[in-house]
Amino acid sequence: MNQNKSNRFMPLIMAACVVVGILIGTFYANLFSGNRLSIINSSSNKLNNLLHIIDDQYVDTVNINGLVEKAMPQILAELDPHSVYISAKDVQAANDELKGSFSGVGIEFTIRKDTIHVQNVVKNGPAERAGIVAGDKIVSVDGKPFVGKVVTNDEAMRRLKGPKDTKVKIGVVRYGEKSVKYFTVTRGDIPQKSISATYMLDENTGYIKVKNFGENTYPELLIALARLSQERFSNLVIDLRGNTGGYLASAVQMINEFLPKDRLIVYTQGRKSPRQEYRSDGRGSYQHIPLVVLIDEGSASASEIFAGAIQDNDRGTIIGRRSFGKGLVQQPIAFNDGSMIRLTVARYYTPSGRCIQKPYTAGDEQSYEADLLSRYKHGEFFSQDSIKHSGPAYHTSIGRTVYGGGGITPDLFVPEDTTGMTSYYKEASMSGLIIQFAYNYTDDNRPKLSEYKDIDELSAYLNKQNTVEKFVRFAADNGLRRRNLMIRKSHKLLERFINSRIIYNMLDEEDWIEYLNQDDPTIDATLKVFSEGKAFPEPSADKKGKQTAKADIAYSYGDTHKTYTMVAYA
Repeated sequence: MNQNKSNRFMPLIMAACVVVGILIGTFYANLFSGNRLSIINSSSNKLNNLLHIIDDQYVDTVNINGLVEKAMPQILAELDPHSVYISAKDVQAANDELKGSFSGVGIEFTIRKDTIHVQNVVKNGPAERAGIVAGDKIVSVDGKPFVGKVVTNDEAMRRLKGPKDTKVKIGVVRYGEKSVKYFTVTRGDIPQKSISATYMLDENTGYIKVKNFGENTYPELLIALARLSQERFSNLVIDLRGNTGGYLASAVQMINEFLPKDRLIVYTQGRKSPRQEYRSDGRGSYQHIPLVVLIDEGSASASEIFAGAIQDNDRGTIIGRRSFGKGLVQQPIAFNDGSMIRLTVARYYTPSGRCIQKPYTAGDEQSYEADLLSRYKHGEFFSQDSIKHSGPAYHTSIGRTVYGGGGITPDLFVPEDTTGMTSYYKEASMSGLIIQFAYNYTDDNRPKLSEYKDIDELSAYLNKQNTVEKFVRFAADNGLRRRNLMIRKSHKLLERFINSRIIYNMLDEEDWIEYLNQDDPTIDATLKVFSEGKAFPEPSADKKGKQTAKADIAYSYGDTHKTYTMVAYA
């Protein structure tokens, strides 16, 4: 009986199987057909399907991986100027700058005439311990010649950097010697300093230069403050000029040192990122010290968070020029092949509620990158009246007006110094000729220059060497025509630039910064603010009577809402 039923339904079962097979076949035929793209238009799988079709049917063989590598940056560029793709080979270099250290030989180098020149060696680092000194020219690595067109920054770092405790054999030619000297260097951890200078500007004023916000910047700050405490400082300058940013957490930790308890430092918010506030905990040790923060058009991101928090909380005075204007938060997202993207997921807002991100048009990266040049041509670097605020007005804790939508505008504007500026000086500096001359001069005179261990002594010696005239002759031999009237007008600027680079080559970055600060108009303005007791902001005269009310309103609102020669390290 059961056998008879099975035989009766068999034709129906077979017919059903045929129908299902036809449907499945039709589906896959549509999926992989070169002229049927309906499936591509249906969802976010469009890109994957496009790549599959290209790989499957394109007339020539295509490197799909290479195509993806080229497409990723273009896709992200259509979002905003700061969402970026970083290939696997570039991830390490992109992260090294903000890491506390990297593993290498411990040298600072530059490439001149297809040869690596050791600019400086890290004190007590692997290279110094092995015997390599500043001025050495690297000509071989691990027994293989390393000169000529193969020498690039990327290739040099690939060969010299490496895992800790591994060895690399380096051949160098030393000044005054013809034979090659060989050194075996055991790679080690090389510290990456975020704070490049800490010293006293005068008997009362401590100075700290922060060049970025890395993993170790906060502990470096505490060490710098302790060092200044030994000098009994009573005023403090935090120099963030040229600081392009870094880790938000480091900036928040540093700001916390200067604010009373429960002050809003910054908050972030995005479409998929709920509002997150960062507040001071009241444990900072320098809540009452007179404070000045220096910024300029090169100050961006985390440095703007720092300046904005100090300004909006009326904790100190901001001096300099309007900052860059980066108010977008990037989240790193890694891929399995080692590459990564930094995707904008939120905006950050200062305590008054302003977002300082300057305007941009999605996909128009060229105009965004030209913004600083536009500011320069517009006259903003030379006159405060030329600053154009594109965002609305906000108010600080005591009612002072501040603006969003385009960086941090300083409380005290200091124009770029154009005294002695000529077209000759601009070409000399922007062409890299001054840097090249300083390298050559340093190498040719290293034994004599080595006699001077102090910045004042070395500076005094260089002032007697007529370095400007020697540079002018060098520049003329390298295509920059001599212009006597312009050279006389720019003599002081030329001498300052030339001598500063020689000092950098022979001493260190702190000495270089201290030398440049000696006649810096922004430093002069800062010292004047301290001498007049004006480091703590005051409300304008017409707002003093309403100070308390405006402070409450402000917090209620805020709480809801130059071509240089490349120098590299290994």
